[in-house]
Amino acid sequence: MPTPDAVVAPLALLEDDLDHEGLVQPGAGLIPLELDGEVPDSAVLCFFQDVLESAAASGAAHQVGRLVSEIGPHPLYVMDVDGADVLVVHPGVGAPLAAGILEEVIALGASRIVACGGAGALRDELVLGHAVVVDEAVRDEGTSFHYLAPSRTVTADPHGVAVLETVLTERGVPWVTGKSWTTDAFYREARSRIDRRVAEGCLTVEMEAAGFMAVARFRGVRFAQLLYAGDSLAGATWEARGWNHQGSVRTGLFELALGPRGSPGCPRLAYPALQRFTNLDDHDVPSLGAEQKNQALAYVDSGRADPAYCSPYETGTASGG
Repeated sequence: MPTPDAVVAPLALLEDDLDHEGLVQPGAGLIPLELDGEVPDSAVLCFFQDVLESAAASGAAHQVGRLVSEIGPHPLYVMDVDGADVLVVHPGVGAPLAAGILEEVIALGASRIVACGGAGALRDELVLGHAVVVDEAVRDEGTSFHYLAPSRTVTADPHGVAVLETVLTERGVPWVTGKSWTTDAFYREARSRIDRRVAEGCLTVEMEAAGFMAVARFRGVRFAQLLYAGDSLAGATWEARGWNHQGSVRTGLFELALGPRGSPGCPRLAYPALQRFTNLDDHDVPSLGAEQKNQALAYVDSGRADPAYCSPYETGTASGG
């Protein structure tokens, strides 16, 4: 039985050290990359090991280095996308490791980053393979609290959300945008907790989104996340649905993140034109209509976006509720 003092003691997770620099900084132990030129400023964090291995075997992905953790090496690849280099890496599983890999990718020089992966579906209508754009995440993990002040949720970069929505629309891919539940404990996804998450609007459950968004906001980089509905927790029992054997879905999602053959993918996260074009703040942007979003994105593509307006989240707050 815990002592009374232990019961009332504040959670260590809620201690505020956000203004203090960590003693260990990303990039301190990086292995030099084997590159002919500069490190690409666009990167894709791909959770599909099978897709990465296939790209490497075919020669489409060229290994230029590696990141190292206790589970082994994380190869760093460069892929040519319509003449532009994109850095590609598997971020590992779970917010602590994935956030650490994101930190290292940022330290290398990437500032426009897309993550693509799978997630558990919390609603029946999310059939296997359905694309999901994450615009908010419930912070039911620990990593994000070391980067942002406590709050129930963290909101995504609205520009990144709009970019992914436009990509999916232009490619004719059915998609839905919504909230995801980020958890550390996939064996503790109890029905009671699932029901509460569904009641607050969550579409999916995964283990990294809140951590990714928090790191991106803390470091001031562009970030967006694209998921596909995998296994299902929508019913009375868990359904695997063969979620990790959907080769064509996983390859397709990776290609959407890259933006191959003229499709606007990762490199399109260039400027926060939505803020400048509409003169709205971050919390207003997701409510824009499709026509306004397309106008703003066309403004980016026109080359008229002024770099002076390119500071991510310059008018918004760190998290939403």
